[in-house]
Amino acid sequence: MHIEYGRFLFILCLLPAAARGDGSSIDKVYHPYVEQLEWELEWRLTHADENPLTGTKGEQKHRFGLGRAVSEFVFIEGYLIAEDSAGENFDLAAYEFDFLWQLSEQGEYSLDYGLLLELEKTHNEDVWEFSTTLLLEREFGRFSGTANLGVEYEWGEGIQDEVETSLALQTRYRYSPRLEPAVELYTGEDTLGVGPVLLGMERLGPMKALRWEAGAIFGLDSDTADYTLRAVLEYEF
Repeated sequence: MHIEYGRFLFILCLLPAAARGDGSSIDKVYHPYVEQLEWELEWRLTHADENPLTGTKGEQKHRFGLGRAVSEFVFIEGYLIAEDSAGENFDLAAYEFDFLWQLSEQGEYSLDYGLLLELEKTHNEDVWEFSTTLLLEREFGRFSGTANLGVEYEWGEGIQDEVETSLALQTRYRYSPRLEPAVELYTGEDTLGVGPVLLGMERLGPMKALRWEAGAIFGLDSDTADYTLRAVLEYEF
């Protein structure tokens, strides 16, 4: 069997069967690439406005991460996750560890692909979440298409064990390194949203760059917040 299909079957074996879950899946679209010898500082924000079904307002989630490329194809990153809901304080909510594995050279096959593994633990509670996400990307001239296919399993004390599935799609126009307009679509058991996003990168010197993303995802059903603002700042060095 060709190595491309062998790897693909191996990835599928890591994805458990889907079942019913909940929660918003709007966050960030990952790309299946690793920059060698790179360190990264990251801040990430999602701000969900009113959910018409629950009446919840102003939910914010912040991620503060530090990552490192430990090999040509592997990138690891740790996060502190803080939440700020309407009427509540800004508090530490969870810890997260990510493992990104680039599974193909860029342009080696018709699709570039990788695998993202994430383990999250709720602060001061015995509640865990593990997710496996298949990362796919392809370039079409100056356009790029990216897909994240995810399965998340949540378990722990005081909660019902459950499995969630999610899909995030991004179509990006590579106008210039400093400005790349895109459209993103997010779907999940309780998420359906689409909206515009802007991405860019500023070179700060040899092996140094600042990447940014900003967008607004608008809910398309009664379970999804009216809109979710998302932003990312990454300092690479």
